[in-house]
Amino acid sequence: MRISPLSGLNDNIRGSLFMVASMVGFTLEDSLIKHLTATMPLGQILMMIGFTGVVFFGLRARSQGDTLWTRSYLSKQMLWRSFFEVTGRLSYTASLMLVPLTLATAILQATPLVVVAGAAVLFGEQVGWRRWSAIFVGFLGVLIILRPGLEGFTPLSILSLIGMIGFAGRDLATRAAPPRLSNMQLGIAGFSVLSVAGFILSFTGTGMVLPSCEQFGTLGLTAVCGIAAYQFLTMAMRTGEVSSVTPWRYSRLIFAAIVGFLMFGEAPDSFTILGSVMIVASGVFTLKRSAKRGKA
Repeated sequence: MRISPLSGLNDNIRGSLFMVASMVGFTLEDSLIKHLTATMPLGQILMMIGFTGVVFFGLRARSQGDTLWTRSYLSKQMLWRSFFEVTGRLSYTASLMLVPLTLATAILQATPLVVVAGAAVLFGEQVGWRRWSAIFVGFLGVLIILRPGLEGFTPLSILSLIGMIGFAGRDLATRAAPPRLSNMQLGIAGFSVLSVAGFILSFTGTGMVLPSCEQFGTLGLTAVCGIAAYQFLTMAMRTGEVSSVTPWRYSRLIFAAIVGFLMFGEAPDSFTILGSVMIVASGVFTLKRSAKRGKA
């Protein structure tokens, strides 16, 4: 009988390790996309990544007995989810091409705060003054990173903010999505609209290029990293307590700083570091408070 090397660890530790592995995967995916955008059109990159995701989740769906097509894809909630998915993906990927990796990643870490605030406003979830205060501190951290009106402000960093809002909207729409849709079907829907959006985008810019062997290999590695990251994220959220596992998503900032320095020679400035600390601290506090209320 084969024994997993993680079988001797408790669920919280295993779940945390899965979350860290997921963040490594997403960081590598971001850095490879940033590398590819220097030589390939953005629309083509998104189209090929979207197609790869559709194939992967389609095969997984069929292996679980799920249908590849369902009218639930056309529900109002799923249409909103598709809109936010495309908005988030396009904006965040474009920001990877135009701003430092660490900066884009730091702003993205505010997504859970926007989800909590959105759940309170849209779904009537109870959010006390402590969590609202933490959310405010987190948003202040985003403003410090963006530094609007100050020297060093980069208007292109707004793309990262739009991407973060898009991903938060997608997560909120996912909560409202028809419960009969499986995770694999949600993956098919998300990557399908990404592929279509990338295809359309390719006709508005420089069109498409014939990828070289190196570019094909990088695209394949990008897809592997993204899919593995998604799988590890799913495993993390199904292993251990949410309050113990989820805060480890902020390890992505550390990996982004390391990869950004090694691959692109980036070094985060004091504003980015301070804002990141505020976002991480408020995010962890909000997650812990949410977990306590859930147990009450």
